[in-house]
Order: sequence, then C-alpha cells, then structure tokens
Amino acid sequence: MYYIQRAMERLIAEITKEYPVILLTGPRQCGKTTMLLKLMDDAKNEREYVSLDDLTLRALAKNDPVTFFQLHKPPLMIDEVQYAPELFPYIKMIVDKNHEPGLFYLAGSQLFKRMEGVKESLAGRVALLHLSPLANGEILGRQDIRPFEANLEMLSDRQQQNKSVTVTDIFSSIHRGSMPALVSGKYSKPDLFYSSYIGTYLDRDVKELSGTIDSLKFTRFLTACAARSSQLLNYKGIGEDAEIDQSTAKSWLRILETLGIIFYLHPYSNNVLKRVVKTPKLYFYDTGLICYLTRWTSAETAMNGAMNGALLENYVISEVMKSYQNEGLNPPLYYYRDKDNKEIDLVIDRDGKLYPIEIKKTAMPDKNLVKVFSVLTSQASILGTGAIVCTVETLGAFDKDNLIVPIGLL
Repeated sequence: MYYIQRAMERLIAEITKEYPVILLTGPRQCGKTTMLLKLMDDAKNEREYVSLDDLTLRALAKNDPVTFFQLHKPPLMIDEVQYAPELFPYIKMIVDKNHEPGLFYLAGSQLFKRMEGVKESLAGRVALLHLSPLANGEILGRQDIRPFEANLEMLSDRQQQNKSVTVTDIFSSIHRGSMPALVSGKYSKPDLFYSSYIGTYLDRDVKELSGTIDSLKFTRFLTACAARSSQLLNYKGIGEDAEIDQSTAKSWLRILETLGIIFYLHPYSNNVLKRVVKTPKLYFYDTGLICYLTRWTSAETAMNGAMNGALLENYVISEVMKSYQNEGLNPPLYYYRDKDNKEIDLVIDRDGKLYPIEIKKTAMPDKNLVKVFSVLTSQASILGTGAIVCTVETLGAFDKDNLIVPIGLL
C-alpha cells in the first residue's frame, strides 16, 4: 500500500492561506481524510483532528457545541461534519471573532448542496470543494493537472510524459475502478471491496438520510442505475427494474447524488436551440462500482460485453468531470441531443466557446464522426476545437479544428 498524491493538494495548500474554512465533500473511501491528514503532516502544524464517527463526540457536537469548541479549539479538522450541522453557526462565530485563514478543515460524505446550514451560516467564509475517487492523471503521477480540453499543446506535452495506453489497459482501469484502497493495493479483490462498500458505507449512509429502507430493494435499485449509466435518466425504467415506484426512484437517486456516487450531465441549450432534448444523462463517479453491480467479472468480459460502450463513455465523462473538480472549478460540461437524433457525447462550454467531444471505442475513427459538430455552429454558437476521444494510442488530428485524442491522455 502506498500514498497517491492528489491533484487537489496544491489548491488546498493555497486556499488555506486565504479562507478561514475549507469544506471538502465526496463519497466515502475516496481519500478525503487521508489527503487532509497528509497536508496537515506536511505543514507540520498542530491542527487537531476529530471525527464525528465517534458517537460520543457526535452527541457533544450536536447537543453542546459551546463545550465541544472549548475542548477542541482551532486550528481544527472535523471529519464527517454532516452529522452535526449544529456546529456551523458556532464555526461562523469563531471565524468572525478571529478573522484568520485556515481555522477549520471540514470533511463530509454528503455534497455541500445538501448539507444543512452551510450556505446560510458560512457564506463568504468557506471554500467548497468536491473530491472524487482517483483521476487517471493522479494514478499515473502526472504533474500536469490542468482541466481537460481539446488543446493540442497540452495533450502533446502529456503524450511525451506518459507511455501509450492500450484498450486492454483502459478496460483494466475501468473494471478495477478508481477507489484509492484498490489502486494503492491495500485491497486486491474489487468484488469483496465493493460488496463491503455497499453493505457497510452506502447502506448506513442511505439509512441516515432516508430512515428505514429495504436493503435488498436498494441494492436492486443500485444495479438498475448502474445498468443505465451513460443513458438518459429514466425514472420509470429504473423503478420498474428495481420494483419500486417512480417517486421512490427519484428520492433514492437524490440520495446517491448527495453521497457523491452519481452525477448528471445536463443537455446544452440556449435561447436559439428549440429542439434539444431536456433530460439529463446518468453517470457514476467510479466505473468499478458499475462493473461490480452489473456483474462484469473481469476486464476482458467488460471490454467485450454489451455495456462496453457505456462503460467507456462513463469513464471518459467522469475523468473530465474530475479534472475540473480537482481545480475547484464548477465543471462546464454538457451533452447535446436534439429531436432529429443528432448527438454529441460531451460539450465543454468555456471562455465563450463550445468544445464538442465524441467518445468511441475504436482505434480507427472516421472523419465523418466530426460532421455532427456543425450542429452547434448552425445554432449561432462559437465552436472551439473538437475531438474524438477513442482507443488510439497516439495523439492525432483530422485537421487543425478536430483532434484524435487517446483516452490515456485524459
């Protein structure tokens, strides 16, 4: 087992000098606590660490925040802070009294969008960050951590630094997943890890958020979601597969989003685009969890199975998503589909331009694949460099406006 340096470390070290509170959210076991403890150790400061997984500490934090902060003074790291939102008003008072950066590291396994009291109590005082499971660049130890874009210079630099990656390598990564405990070698059996992950962490957190829940039904629901990854969100279909009603399916999907297990890619639209589909697409942050739930028992069966295209698309979209989140940016990511069935897998909306990306499981992409990109130009949008992201091993191009990008360069 070894420590894998996280791309977000540099950002957190910088903003610790600027913000009094840093709140880091993300799914359980994605490495939040490990990274923050490593940063604390590197900084050689005397920041105390407390975890609200400790039921005695949790009860004190909820019932008597004044005494809690008399016992545990900043600089302080509070782990699993979502269990005691009662602390937030007192954190605000401490921050307003001291006016110092770096007073609090807060970590939680629920997204701050759902964490009660954060926005109201700590507005203007907190830097909100989301950590996902490991990105490909982190696993490779890449120094270039810029958010992904179809930039020839950036991608050329990456190619010189990294060895070529085959389609077999890609599906090995997809099947293993990106949880630090698996990548680092702490655990060697993904099936056992994900079985325990669902049975221990997810089941407990879901019950915290929703009360009594049928664990078997929820596992069927998870499997139904995994089988529909990279597809348009369909509450009715998921509900039928899991034998639950649509209302329950919507509620449980909100829980998965809150826990950082899934995310949505929303359709790109503007005032000119009248015929676009309005439904978001469903993705998982970790493809290993998808493979476990949908019973792909090896990288080879996943690569050759019926879901190979969906798995590859989910992997690419999640990698691009992570690259923006690791820089503390709100990912400007969308997809395009209209009622004439013209579709673009990924549209990056950045600096006033739209960058269209197609994702294909092929080592010989056809130039005709980029024709659909013109649908964005025809809708009065400014088109940036496009790309076909695929299983080629070397960076290439159709022309100056359309690149051929190996998945290994994400």
